Amino acid sequence: MSIFTSPRFLPRVMAADAASCAGTGALQLACAGPLAALTGLPAPLLLGSGAFLTIYALAAAWMALRRPVPRTLIGLVALGNFGWALACGALAFSGALPLTAAGMAWLALQAVVVVVLAELQWMGLRATRPPVRGVRHAAA
Repeated sequence: MSIFTSPRFLPRVMAADAASCAGTGALQLACAGPLAALTGLPAPLLLGSGAFLTIYALAAAWMALRRPVPRTLIGLVALGNFGWALACGALAFSGALPLTAAGMAWLALQAVVVVVLAELQWMGLRATRPPVRGVRHAAA
């Protein structure tokens, strides 16, 4: 049995996703002004995404506690995480905001974390995919 096929793998990844989003969301909500000054990101963007991340963290924690894990929802979460990473990259390189080096680092850190989480979610989903009924495999 590999780590990816463990019945605890996906719940643990979802718990890590929930924890990272809760921490980031809380930081952005509590420190939007100072973070805006440090990063060049607008305070309303930090507040809005902080609120979203806080609500998302609750949903991810709920998914982590479900037995069996909600595979379809986790697949959607993985796609959303890839989308979040793309959005961070687009925002960083669009030139639309006066980002500081800290702002670029903030967006890059978020992108890296969510790509790692998304990939772990996909790996766990693939490794624990239920067998397709009625499909026979030819002998090699």
